[in-house]
Amino acid sequence: MQRARWEHGIRQTLCAAVLLGLISAGARAEDAASFVPRIHAAPDEDGVYYVGPEVSAPRITRAILAQYPVNLSDREIQGMTVMAMVIDAKGLPQHIQVLHQHGGQCDDAAITAVKQSTFEPGMLAGKAVPVWIDVRVVFHANQSPAVPQVLIAERDVALPDASHFVDKRQNPLSYTPPYPIHTVDADFDNPFAVHPLVQMAVVTVQVSAEGLPREVHVRRGLGFGSDEKAIAAVQHYKFLPAMKKGKPIEASREIAVYFSKF
Repeated sequence: MQRARWEHGIRQTLCAAVLLGLISAGARAEDAASFVPRIHAAPDEDGVYYVGPEVSAPRITRAILAQYPVNLSDREIQGMTVMAMVIDAKGLPQHIQVLHQHGGQCDDAAITAVKQSTFEPGMLAGKAVPVWIDVRVVFHANQSPAVPQVLIAERDVALPDASHFVDKRQNPLSYTPPYPIHTVDADFDNPFAVHPLVQMAVVTVQVSAEGLPREVHVRRGLGFGSDEKAIAAVQHYKFLPAMKKGKPIEASREIAVYFSKF
């Protein structure tokens, strides 16, 4: 999934916050049992957040239907428009970008519907903040209502609990693998598939000591261009790095990459 906002650069993973509290080889077991690293939600360089454990998703409170274009055949009408946008702290859509084009008239109708719809903004610690979301509008051949729908395809992920860092006896582990803390769906599912297959690819990613993906290879793919999309998605993941004896190291792990679902 290609996103113009990725050009803003990768939001920094706050590894320093993790390293200050990481379990050393000589840490006491009782300390290890209660250890959970803390990485608080941080905006990108434009001050915009992603949905995650601390940031709630904006939602549509009044959806305006997209108007079907006239003089188009049923075949030309059926399809979807997917847009990325920021819902600002006032609930207004900003910086609308078309991620999946359907066609000029339909795309224009979808954008108009979103601009006229009403949103409740995302919240962080009880305060409204600007948040990235995706919105899909599906146009049907029978011209049933084309309703804007919010989709969260890129998100921050909850941190692991203390059990991720200790063994059954509550002793600190000498090694922990990389753990994803920011994920991106590979692409959008087909709303017209009658019997959709499981939309998932499995990739192997080499994660640096800074928690950033270095190399991504498909282990079990879907073909038909989907594998390239899975690789592109994982290249924009962020991780807690692997730890060995209390120090971050480069390591690999497998990732199941999904297509966005409603």
